[in-house]
Amino acid sequence: MRPEGINFALVGVGGQGTILASDVLAELGLRLGFDVKKAEVHGMSQRGGSVTSHLRWGAQVFSPIIPRGEADVLIAFEKLEAARFIDILKPGGLALVNDYAIKPLSVQTTGVPYPGDEILRERLAQVTPHAYWVKGIEIAEGLGNARAANMVLLGALSGLLDLDESQWNAVLEQRVPARFLDLNRQAFHAGREAVAAAV
Repeated sequence: MRPEGINFALVGVGGQGTILASDVLAELGLRLGFDVKKAEVHGMSQRGGSVTSHLRWGAQVFSPIIPRGEADVLIAFEKLEAARFIDILKPGGLALVNDYAIKPLSVQTTGVPYPGDEILRERLAQVTPHAYWVKGIEIAEGLGNARAANMVLLGALSGLLDLDESQWNAVLEQRVPARFLDLNRQAFHAGREAVAAAV
């Protein structure tokens, strides 16, 4: 789709690069000529807690906060976070999920089971048929660094939006430190390839 405006919700766990990914998307929106607003919540992120970022592109954006049921795109860097925050996605919106589990403290200490994939997929299917699962960690590890999984997910997103790839590349050059740029470019393109077969 070529957007007139997009509401993005990014959710993950501390240390996954959720904030860098939202920074890249914010810079991309500015380059494309949109008004951009962004807000973040770091819930004990240094200890593995949830991290959420609301990001809005539009002709004029007055608030960064996305109301429930109005996100056009949900990007989840951990799959339980996708299920936890699915209510922010509008019906029929786009969900992009890193097929990776990080067991929260409640699971580790109380024995509460981590939901199985079937339950998680059913939860997403109640809201949208447009859910794409990407093995971001596996792809990034194959490139030599699991921390590049956030760029794998952004690459996958780029394959689902009708936006000039050169604009993405320009933003990566601007936002990613030079010593990590090559790895992040590789991860980005691997993400595009991963989602291409599903489109």
